[in-house]
Formats: sequence, C-alpha cells, structure tokens
Amino acid sequence: MLRIGLTGGIGAGKSTVSATFSELGGIVVDGDVIAREVVEPGTEGLTRLVEAFGDGILTEDGALNRPALAAIAFSDDEKRATLNGIVHPLVAHRRSELIEAAHADAVIVEDIPLLVESQMAPMFPLVVIVHADPDLRVNRLIEYRGFTEEDARARIAAQASEEQRRAVADVWLDNSGSAGELVEKARALWHDRIQPFAHNLQARRCAPTQPLLVAADPDWPAQARRIVARLNTACGHHASRIDHIGSTAVPGMDAKDVIDVQVTVASLDDADGLADSLLAAGYVSTAVTADVGKPDARSTQAEFDQTDDDALWGKRLYCSADPGRPTHVHVRVAGWPGQQFALLFVDWLRANADARSDYLALKRRVADAGPADGGAYAEAKEPWFLDAYRRAWAWADATGWRPGE
Repeated sequence: MLRIGLTGGIGAGKSTVSATFSELGGIVVDGDVIAREVVEPGTEGLTRLVEAFGDGILTEDGALNRPALAAIAFSDDEKRATLNGIVHPLVAHRRSELIEAAHADAVIVEDIPLLVESQMAPMFPLVVIVHADPDLRVNRLIEYRGFTEEDARARIAAQASEEQRRAVADVWLDNSGSAGELVEKARALWHDRIQPFAHNLQARRCAPTQPLLVAADPDWPAQARRIVARLNTACGHHASRIDHIGSTAVPGMDAKDVIDVQVTVASLDDADGLADSLLAAGYVSTAVTADVGKPDARSTQAEFDQTDDDALWGKRLYCSADPGRPTHVHVRVAGWPGQQFALLFVDWLRANADARSDYLALKRRVADAGPADGGAYAEAKEPWFLDAYRRAWAWADATGWRPGE
C-alpha cells in the first residue's frame, strides 16, 4: 500500500487533482468529506462544537451552519485551535477506518486540507502540494464559491504559508493555469512517479538509480530534511539519531543524485525490527548487511576503538521505492566503526578543501570510467577510502572531533 498526502491552500485546486487521481485508480480519503461526516446531526463532533461555540452555529433544523462557525472560529488563533482540537481527532479516527479497509496494493490518496498545519507530512511516503498565488485563489473563491473578498483573504491567511508548504512538498503542482492544464500535470505525476512507486513497493523493489555524477543541487539539504522527518516518524524511539550523510550532505560537492541517510540504532536486532515501518514509509530492504571493513577500525567509544572485529561493520541497507527521489537508508549501530565514519567523513570533507578536491577528482574518474551500476561505482572508490579513512581519523584525533548532535 502506498499512501499519498495531498493538500493545498483553499482555492488552489486540490479537489481537481484529487478527482484526477481517483479516476486513475487511487482510493481517495477526502478530509473535507470526512470533516463534514463527523459533525453531522447526532454526532459527537457536532455536540462538542455546540458546547464550545454555542447554539448560534446551528441552522434551524439542527445542522451545522458552516459560515456561522467559520466566522467565529477563524476570528482568532485560540478559537481556531479549539475547532481543530475537536474535529481533527475525529477525522483521523474515521480516516484510519477507511484505510484499514483498503486492499494491500492500493494507492491511498489522503486529501487533507490542513495537512501542513497539522504537521502530518512526515506520515506519508509522498506529499503532493497544489499551489496557486493568493490573489488568484481569492478570485476563484469569490467567483465559484460565493466568498466575500474579506472572508477569502481571512481563510487564506489562517492557513499555512507558501514557505511552510514548500518545506514539506515532495511534489509542487502549480495551478496558475487552466483546470485542464492541472489535470494533465496530475496525470503525468500519476503515471511517471506515483504508479511506479506503488509497483516498486508491492514488488519490494528499489527504484533504479544510475551512477552518474551531477552538479551539486542546492535543494539536496531540504530534500534530506523531509526524508529525515519521515524516517523519524517511521523509526520512532528505535532511532537514537538520524543524519544526512554522504556527498549530498557536503555543500557544493558534485555527487550521484541519491540522498544518503543514516539511522542510528542500539543493535542490529533493532535494525531488523524496523523493516515493516520503513516499508510503510517507502523504503525497501536490500541484501546488503555490512560495510566494507577497514583495518584498525576506529570509534570515539573506547569499547569499539582500534578493533579488527568484522562483525562491527554490520549494518542494514534500505533503498527508496520512489523513482522521483532515490535514497539510501543505512541503519547502523551506535558507536560501531561504520556508524562513526559516516558522520566523520562528512565533517572531514566540510572542513578540508584538499580532501574535498581529492574526493571529487576520484568521483569524476570513476564516473568517467562508466561503472555498470551503483555497486560497481562504490567498489571502484574503495581503494581511495582505505587511505581516506586513516586521514580522516588523523584529523579527528588532531581536532578532538566527536559526533555532533
């Protein structure tokens, strides 16, 4: 099962995208529909709203008068928080019931108006944001939904900002054009990314990657932050820390377009226990169970320092099933040499221009030689890493380096 989080500001066009995904086979769990359902006459939700906001929010026949409620609830932050505190848990419970009833290979599209405001983005393997400029949204709300300009702007101002939405968006669908143009964008997204993602998950298959060196992307850190947030949600208390590692964590460093992330756990048993949670988050287990060991292994933890125990190079490797964001998730044990070096290597490269230059030259030579796949690419770099391992730890000893938090 692949769960997609779909959201966008009021008037942005989210409903058009939701309808398109539904036509293409997605099972849409619509937050707006559920939000209406949980406050129908006779429900717990409506009773609690009346207790909080008074009988003035009811129509003559006892149903919820939504404009009356909106006029009260969106007038200040405290009242809006009260509204959300009543409705959101009820919506979440009903949403869970609908998802549990879906088939195991379904694509669930969770249409959630306040996904960003509710800090729900890390719960989804993919978050799609539909966007339009505020003035355009105001015009749509006035023309198609009968809002006054004042009400439209108040509703927009009460929701997440563009900056907040961009911070969680894996996909940004611009709806500044026609509805037909938005439908075509949604269809392309479904066929090019969502459907292959779902198929990869069902087959327990990594999204394919190519060992091609690309120019440093200034958006890599933001992408990594979204991945780390997603992994924090998936791993919970089992992870003592989660870090962006590898070349994409070094500013200005050309690299393969693959985000590497390290999840630190207390034991390999804990690493194995994360398999189902990581799969639900979009990450597939691989056959890799260890790093290439280095002689005289080092660690800042005395019990693991200067040892030749090959078992301490054990790890678990997961990869993303999402073809739109190749990712490797390395799950390693706290203090073991591989876990320590993954953190040290990034700090060493960031602090040493000569080391960065050496490594980039190596990467270019290996890429130019045309390795067949990512495994061959990594293997071709290994002789350089034997020397880099010693150099990095010499720098660590000289500077008193310790893994930062």
